[in-house]
Amino acid sequence: MTLVKFANGHKRNGLSPLFTDAFESFFNDSFVSDRFTAKVPAVNIAETENHYHIELAAPGLKKEDFKINLEKNMLSISAENKSAAAGETKKYNRREYSYSTFVRSFTLPETVDHANIEAQYTDGILSVNVAKKEEARQVTREITIK
Repeated sequence: MTLVKFANGHKRNGLSPLFTDAFESFFNDSFVSDRFTAKVPAVNIAETENHYHIELAAPGLKKEDFKINLEKNMLSISAENKSAAAGETKKYNRREYSYSTFVRSFTLPETVDHANIEAQYTDGILSVNVAKKEEARQVTREITIK
């Protein structure tokens, strides 16, 4: 006996349910979806009055593995984990975290101070602080009502 799923309310565009379900199950399979998704760390970007803050989650790496470059207004963060690639003797049944090499690039606005960019790697989080130019900082003041 075969169980056939039918999605109520979804248009199938004229394809038979078996044909559509075959493609859905193929692309939702973890073996296939792992190959199609980018293996890059997640990033949080925040803005304060004086800085832009970029936090990149990359556990298992060392600060020596990272390379941060600035070319014009493009900030590139890359990493290569040489120790994981060389001499691997384990046979994995499933391997979900494999940030052996990656590159993340960010276009910075014209308002950043290129000379004042700092980075720190602590507890698996790479934090990059990009300072804003003095004229780009928001001036706040209270306006009195006459």
